[in-house]
Amino acid sequence: MAEEIKNKKEDRPQKNNRRERPVKKEDDGMDKRLVHVRRVTKVVKGGRTMRFSALVVIGDGKGNVGMGIGKANEVPNAIDKATVVAKKNMKKVAIVEGTIPHETIGKFSTTKILMLPAEEGHGVIAGGAARAVLEVAGVKNIVTKIHGSTNRINVVRATMNGLLSLKTREEIAARRGKKPEEI
Repeated sequence: MAEEIKNKKEDRPQKNNRRERPVKKEDDGMDKRLVHVRRVTKVVKGGRTMRFSALVVIGDGKGNVGMGIGKANEVPNAIDKATVVAKKNMKKVAIVEGTIPHETIGKFSTTKILMLPAEEGHGVIAGGAARAVLEVAGVKNIVTKIHGSTNRINVVRATMNGLLSLKTREEIAARRGKKPEEI
């Protein structure tokens, strides 16, 4: 009897981890992640008008990442607009062996995010909006800490600024006119 119960449990699909967010694969191989949807209300003479704002992060998992904000009267339209903007704003990010080349601080408005490279097996230790950006960018091992405002839009922009400030050893050597081994 106990074996039958174990077999039935094994047949059931496993529940997703609580931190797992749905990642949608675009038809062009991009990972799209919806970070946040806001309902905005405008009070006018005839009553209230509702609109929606969507924040989307898109990446290819190989170092290219972009973010976009879209606004519309319906949620799907806002998400579509945000996706188009995110594809236009794609940027290349320096990733070395699944992590970042060096520690950095990304800043935007009152939000600061400290990003530290981690060894293989640590995983992405980041909260909410920063996790979405790092995962679609293709970072596998990183430790982050957010200081200041945790507004999702500001966190995504601070994370993007921090990632864009990263330089690899080869880029620094080329700028200085030296070999990468000398640095």
